[in-house]
Amino acid sequence: MLLTNHCALAITDTAVKESENKVLQVFIKRQVNQSMSVGRAVGSITSNYPNEVETIVATALDLYPENYQEIIHAAISSQPTATSKIVKIAIDKEVSSCPNIVQLAIQADPSYVDFVVDAAANSNPEQLKDIVRVAVLTEPDSADTIVQTLTAEHPNELVDILSSAIRAVPLVGEYVVDALLAVFPGEAEAVVTTAVRESGEQREQVRKIIEAAHQAGVDEDSLKRFAINGGASEEEYSAAVQQDN
Repeated sequence: MLLTNHCALAITDTAVKESENKVLQVFIKRQVNQSMSVGRAVGSITSNYPNEVETIVATALDLYPENYQEIIHAAISSQPTATSKIVKIAIDKEVSSCPNIVQLAIQADPSYVDFVVDAAANSNPEQLKDIVRVAVLTEPDSADTIVQTLTAEHPNELVDILSSAIRAVPLVGEYVVDALLAVFPGEAEAVVTTAVRESGEQREQVRKIIEAAHQAGVDEDSLKRFAINGGASEEEYSAAVQQDN
């Protein structure tokens, strides 16, 4: 009897959800027809029903997968606090590549970049390097936040995250080093050595990275060893430390 009741309840719940989904589909289609734009319709509906943003976005992407760019941008612009949920839904539905969704989401609201990269990396950890690269290229001013957020969630991938960020935008080297050492002072060797190595073609950046690490409190003997292991010369190390002093 109990099993029968549970089955009946499950069937009822499924039927209710299917009915609600059909109603929502009709509503979205009507709004799209009235506004002549999928993006405007999604933006309007999510503004009026913020608690239903996940269901609205999921349904809209099912109905209009070719308009995923409009849907993602409109939903995030309307409800930025739901950014991570919107990104996860778009990735799960495979409407586009994960890095492309990351780029769209950051462009929609750059202030939520840490939520974007966190959601994307948790959904597709195997694409972590590409997520870092696209995020830093899209919003280089937030490179320190991007690297800090992802390393906090994926500490074993620190070297790959740092390498990907500096390869994408070499000029962010000193900022991401400063950000990482503030949170992971015990990882100074990996941070400094990796940053110096990846900045090998940007000698001025090498100096700035060493200077940033010195300012962060890495002791001079260790810093010198880390920097030289990464490819810096003794002259570059000395110049950076003297400049800081």
